[in-house]
Amino acid sequence: MLDLGRYPSLPALVNATPPSDRPPSAATPIRYPKTRRDDLVEDYHGTAIADPYRWLEDDMSEETEAWVDAQNRVTFRYLAEIPFRDALRDRLTQLLNYPRISAPTQKKHRFFFAKNDGLQNQAVYYLQEGEEGAPQVLLDPNVLSVDSTTRVSALTFDANGNRLAYMVSVSGSDWQEIRVIDTQSRAELPDRVEWVKVSDLAWHGNGFFYSRYPVPSQHASSYSSKNEDHQVFYHALGTAQAADRLVYRDAANPQRFHHLSTTDDERFAVLYVSDRGQGKDGTAFSILDLSLGETAFRAIWPEFDDEMNVLDNSGTSLLVVTNRNAPNRRVVQIDLAHIAETAWQTVIPERAEPLDGVTTAGGRIFVTYLLDVTTRAYVYTRDGYFEREIVLPAIGSATGFAGEPDATSVFYTFTSFTAPPTVYRYDIATGVSTLFREQLLPFDPTQFATTQVFVPSKDGTRIPAFIVAKHGLVLDGSNPTLAYGYGGFNIALPPVFSAFRMAFLEQGGVFVQCNLRGGGEYGEAWHKAGMREKKQNVFDDFIAILEWLIVNGYTRADRLAVQGGSNGGLLVGALMTQRPDLVRVALPAVGVMDMLRFHKFTIGWNWIADYGSSDSAEDFAFLSAYSPLHQLRDGVSYPATMILTADHDDRVVPAHSFKFAARLQAAYCGENPVLIRVETKSGHGSSSLAKSIEETADVYAFLFQQLGLAPVFPHPTPVAES
Repeated sequence: MLDLGRYPSLPALVNATPPSDRPPSAATPIRYPKTRRDDLVEDYHGTAIADPYRWLEDDMSEETEAWVDAQNRVTFRYLAEIPFRDALRDRLTQLLNYPRISAPTQKKHRFFFAKNDGLQNQAVYYLQEGEEGAPQVLLDPNVLSVDSTTRVSALTFDANGNRLAYMVSVSGSDWQEIRVIDTQSRAELPDRVEWVKVSDLAWHGNGFFYSRYPVPSQHASSYSSKNEDHQVFYHALGTAQAADRLVYRDAANPQRFHHLSTTDDERFAVLYVSDRGQGKDGTAFSILDLSLGETAFRAIWPEFDDEMNVLDNSGTSLLVVTNRNAPNRRVVQIDLAHIAETAWQTVIPERAEPLDGVTTAGGRIFVTYLLDVTTRAYVYTRDGYFEREIVLPAIGSATGFAGEPDATSVFYTFTSFTAPPTVYRYDIATGVSTLFREQLLPFDPTQFATTQVFVPSKDGTRIPAFIVAKHGLVLDGSNPTLAYGYGGFNIALPPVFSAFRMAFLEQGGVFVQCNLRGGGEYGEAWHKAGMREKKQNVFDDFIAILEWLIVNGYTRADRLAVQGGSNGGLLVGALMTQRPDLVRVALPAVGVMDMLRFHKFTIGWNWIADYGSSDSAEDFAFLSAYSPLHQLRDGVSYPATMILTADHDDRVVPAHSFKFAARLQAAYCGENPVLIRVETKSGHGSSSLAKSIEETADVYAFLFQQLGLAPVFPHPTPVAES
């Protein structure tokens, strides 16, 4: 890990002197820091692959630290020369300055919700006794660290709602620590559980189950070293972590994930095991009957090729969501006395649309589906009888619908590109939804309209995309356009609201969200059509949408930008190397850029199920054919590029971005800037609202400058307390 004690903070870098005689600008050639090249060559199945920048993988070395420092000095001096950067940051701050309140979670007579007053770095969690009680602060993450970069997640009540366990991460890291609060006294208990990663948090009696890795070697970086030997423990409250009971370990298969949850009645512990490092894309599961004091897990589904998720139980019958023989998922009931697949009872059958979410509450099953990437919600009885459709406010996305077994109502949140997250309450008996909590905004999102289009890809497959722009958009080919995509890991990109995005849209920008294969928009078949040897379909889909936008008069190549993060960063990197002529600006964030070595770091081996592995000769052939790092060519004029990463990203380690930036700067021929921005004390995403505003301001300043936008910012509109 980079030594933060010697690594300058970002504000200090803004005024630092770059390694050149004059400040870089759009008209001034940039002198990039020199990057040492080694003669390292590795043999991949008979093919020699040079890896001259492998030394940048060592995030503990002083040389890597110095390289990052030098790159940041160039980047932040460049950004400081953009005249509207400060005004843009101010506008983003204004756009975010309104109260944002989550849907409440009800536990017995208590209501629990999160609220950000506007510009708080982290949302504050409140507990309210009854519907008429006054909300009181239960947990304020902003006071957990001096700079408010400590985040909390996985907040989970025990059965009575008297204790709340939650996870804490520092500076954006995926490493987490579990802590516990007594909800009656508001006191924090002394329990601390460390080195937690990729874990559920499941209460049972006077303690909880969790998953963790062994403590990393003191000589290894906790941010880039490989994570192996995932174990499940039980922690009893009031005891030291050293006394925690080992519940499950599989030392023979160190790259498997092990998650454990408990049913609502805490009778069963459900152990999920995935083997994605071996290319398996499903989940096996076993159970313990805790009411009988069992200690040996009983395998219910031992295979790794299908999804399995236990929703709930009724006595010894389990309600399970699965894609076994149902690529779009179905809900089945498995009687533990008759677990053979032939004895499973289908409760909710597979539909033509992919099942997106399932919850239970008040004796009902709530199911959401994606119809052309927008939510449809339905209610069933526990035995699978269709009750009704929940009529949503408009076309968009809805989440929530969870509650306790005796609940009489549930809450859900609705949003779209032009509607902020709004909370509704659904009455289970009457089927009526009522507005529960509305967001009041300091701007008017109704000035923008959303259109969904379907674009034929290279092989003729229809690819959906959402286009958001001001009403009355003129299709004269001159509109500055930002296209965003992901396309992987069975993750769908539905319509969601972003106040940040308004800063681009209000300047006449056009935002395009591309629903590419590899995601979950149309179920497992759509996912499989964009994974492993078919990954090129994802890039072809993206290219087809960009070309369609140009042909249909939305924009042109010199007014077009592309953006994506993580697997979406890979998407942008592939687009840059395959079609550098197609866009003006590329914004890859925390991207997987080295497809030959991604599985060597932290939990990268987990992605083999989607990507394949260079350890296989067959997989190497298609991975090397699109790996962004390895497809950069000397003497090519690549788009204006700003690569984004962070020093605490222990998911997609920053070495991916470091090596890609070094190779891009060495290969590039042209006048476009090719920069890398390395955030401090953040991980796979900004660790605080302040950092998010700073990063977004820099991204948009670079984007506006390169697309030739001269922004004019409106006066802010005051917003009332909601």
